[in-house]
Amino acid sequence: MAEAEFSGTTLYAGRTRHPLHGPIEVLGYENTALNLADGPNAMLLHLPARAMTPDRFVSVGRRGGRVLAAMVDAVRPLSRSAGAMTMDWMSSDDPVQVFEHDVYTVLLADDPTLIPAALTRVPYRKRPRLDPALMEFYADHYPHHSIAVCCFDNADARRAKPLLLWYEPLDPDVLVAPALDAHTGGPPSAGEPVATDHWVIFGTDAAPEGWGEPVRYPHDLREKVRAFLPETVMGAHFAQEMPNGDFAIAHDDLLAGHLNRMERLAPSR
Repeated sequence: MAEAEFSGTTLYAGRTRHPLHGPIEVLGYENTALNLADGPNAMLLHLPARAMTPDRFVSVGRRGGRVLAAMVDAVRPLSRSAGAMTMDWMSSDDPVQVFEHDVYTVLLADDPTLIPAALTRVPYRKRPRLDPALMEFYADHYPHHSIAVCCFDNADARRAKPLLLWYEPLDPDVLVAPALDAHTGGPPSAGEPVATDHWVIFGTDAAPEGWGEPVRYPHDLREKVRAFLPETVMGAHFAQEMPNGDFAIAHDDLLAGHLNRMERLAPSR
């Protein structure tokens, strides 16, 4: 929402059949944030789902701080360089839900243009300035997505745990990891080259035996967190300029291990 530098980003997108929620997609997100603004800041994630609710944000607990790092550890030895690849609690009917999750105060809405008016519900020390043009950009380009604005202050950014959340995906045939970049508080420049420093990890419980690399999670990780996580993963590291956009791969290509068919998706219009 204001000037910042982000590095060491890890994105996870996976499909699983949860024992309670059934077939779902799970998104994991983590990075190192350097807040260059004088005051509070926030990061925005566009989620390929509708009608998101706070209970879909999974608390990883004290022992879950390394769940995404464990996935990176699993694929790191086999990863090729990127250049080698082509490629407060409110009721659920409130249009903007505001709640606490880990170090963040999260504003969650299907219509991002309603988010600026809800900022007064964010604690002052974590309340960023929101450019209405940015909210209008996401309303125009991601009309079928939910928008999460995760507000933090400088101290928060240094002790944040990975974000882990789940939803029913908009497209059952494609996994998408949101990665559209803009670090100035204004609308992104869609399609223009941006620097990447991303581990992009995928998982699926529909994979055949022998698929991917096994992940070694902390042995005392809570079972209710583990139920959202894959046993094996595939992924790659990207550290180059790429067209601004999200990472996406067809589920069939993922099952076949064709990571080179991963795409960079620009906004829909």
